[in-house]
Amino acid sequence: MHDSIDFPIVFLGALYAGVVPVPVNTLLTAADYAFMLDHSRAQALLVSRALWPTLQGALAASGRTLPVIVSGGNEPAPDGTRAFAHLLDAAPLAQPTDTRADDIGFWLYSSGSTGRPKGAVHTHANLYWTAALYGAPVLGLREGDVCFSAAEAVLRLWPRNALTFPLSVGATTVLMAERPTPAAVSSAGPSRR
Repeated sequence: MHDSIDFPIVFLGALYAGVVPVPVNTLLTAADYAFMLDHSRAQALLVSRALWPTLQGALAASGRTLPVIVSGGNEPAPDGTRAFAHLLDAAPLAQPTDTRADDIGFWLYSSGSTGRPKGAVHTHANLYWTAALYGAPVLGLREGDVCFSAAEAVLRLWPRNALTFPLSVGATTVLMAERPTPAAVSSAGPSRR
């Protein structure tokens, strides 16, 4: 998924529900995605609308059939998929799943620079402890701060830099759906918040 409001909703909602999210880099190839789908044994796919064509190729390459939910826009979902916005509208408020600090929370894949990407497993406590031990005491984040992370949501730093660090102190996070190139970041001013 691109870095839009849907990503933290999905990521945090999955943790709340006891589902293990596996966010992946938005710049990979269909072959990379097919490997990760198979390796992680994913049971569903939630994808930004702009990335759906590449993920269709990944599903075809993996030979798997998964439920697909498409995020972004109010347009009807592509054939064979469901629209994330409609699921949110219809979702009842649920109780959180009873998870423990050392339960598997989420996976993040390595870059694959030494071969195939490795799925690094993180526990529920990992997000809490990195915020408690680094976000506030080392970075000095406070409630009035505004945070922007040029690292995309799927990179190892993003869940902390742009999600748990700011949210743990009540700070604001700025999200940017397009690729955070220097030109795109420098043109993103206060009017884009």
